[in-house]
Amino acid sequence: MNYTNNILNLVKEKYPAQLEFHQAVREVVESLVPILNRYNKYQKNAILERLVIPDREIYFRVTWTDDEGKIQVNRACRIEFNAAIGPYKGGLRFHPSVNPGIIKFLGFEQIFKNSLTTLAIGGGKGGSDFDPKGKSEGEIMRFCQAFMNELYRHIGANTDVPAGDIGVGGREIGYLFGQYRKLTNRFDGVLTGKALNWGGSLARTEATGYGCVYFAQEMLKEINETLEGKTCVVSGSGNVAIYTIEKLQQLGAKPVTISDQKGMIYDESGIDLVLLKDIKEVRRASLEEYAKEKKSAKYTSIKDYPQGINPVWHIPCFAAFPSATQNELNVNDAKALLKNGCKCVSEGANMPSTIEAVHEFINAKICYGPGKAANAGGVAVSGLEMAQNASMTPWSFEYTDKKLHQIMENIFSNASETAKEFGVKGNLVAGANIAGFRKVADAMIDQGVL
Repeated sequence: MNYTNNILNLVKEKYPAQLEFHQAVREVVESLVPILNRYNKYQKNAILERLVIPDREIYFRVTWTDDEGKIQVNRACRIEFNAAIGPYKGGLRFHPSVNPGIIKFLGFEQIFKNSLTTLAIGGGKGGSDFDPKGKSEGEIMRFCQAFMNELYRHIGANTDVPAGDIGVGGREIGYLFGQYRKLTNRFDGVLTGKALNWGGSLARTEATGYGCVYFAQEMLKEINETLEGKTCVVSGSGNVAIYTIEKLQQLGAKPVTISDQKGMIYDESGIDLVLLKDIKEVRRASLEEYAKEKKSAKYTSIKDYPQGINPVWHIPCFAAFPSATQNELNVNDAKALLKNGCKCVSEGANMPSTIEAVHEFINAKICYGPGKAANAGGVAVSGLEMAQNASMTPWSFEYTDKKLHQIMENIFSNASETAKEFGVKGNLVAGANIAGFRKVADAMIDQGVL
């Protein structure tokens, strides 16, 4: 379609080096062809042209002092992408890989993901190339305070509500919020992922992992299958992976893999969740420690990975849960999963599968849940945290988890029914993109040319 090709060319022309952003836009606009063909109002109102260019891109320097008294300088940004249905909402990522293309792809994805939750939240993302690993508590605190010295000007409970992401957990959120409160003299619900004793929400830590599994459950119901007794592979070893494993085990499944930046664990007997939490949440150590303490586990160093291959996806399984990072699963990995009998892929990370891998899953007609739908549980509970902050009323874990489960069921139902409506039954990529797009696009039309 000429219109979508023009949009892709526009993005490449304006942002030539931002390859991840190009990929995210391509994946969305190609699946929007059915709705664009049916309704000319979206092209008439230049909705895609407006959607692919953020409302606001804020870039700034963060200057802080390390423990040796040396001044350090990092780059940072906040991309406020679209607020047609609510305040900007999306995480902050602290990692050396952070660059404008990464943040822009994440913020663009966030528009549609947040729309699918049915909550009143728009799309945004931010971060810095600062690496918390190896830093002292004092250094992390000073960096967070310096970061907030600029960011506070651009955020607010009804303007832009950041959350955590890679490298930004409860500790970092605490330091960021403390500095925001000092600078503004306000106790706002401006950040989510807070500690429970000052405005956080129960089930937020578990939400993305739990939600990803709930989404897989809904997909499998359609083919009269369950996760009980099934072997599953999971990548990553952060919050998403840990709580994906926890929920899988609660449902009687057997997750057998985890991974981190240094390598992969394959534990044929099933992942020992207590040991994993101790290593990653308490000791903050490498997965090599897991293999030293669990005889049934085999550790494979990333140095030994064949080029272009992620060994997590070459373990025979019934279901796969990519929960680490973008583009961790390529077309060769997808073919290996399918060859080994995988019937379900539910994405806990943002855009973890390449476009070619996605096409493999769709063509094979397996249960495939794209990240913007399957991993929406985290931002959904962030939205619920905002509601609790606004009402100054905390909710129980059971109540919040129940609402999360309902939201994930509704996201699946919306994506599935939308796919049927537009003649692409079973294609949850198209269904999720169209459903998320339609809500935001119609709101933009209602609000005029802005």
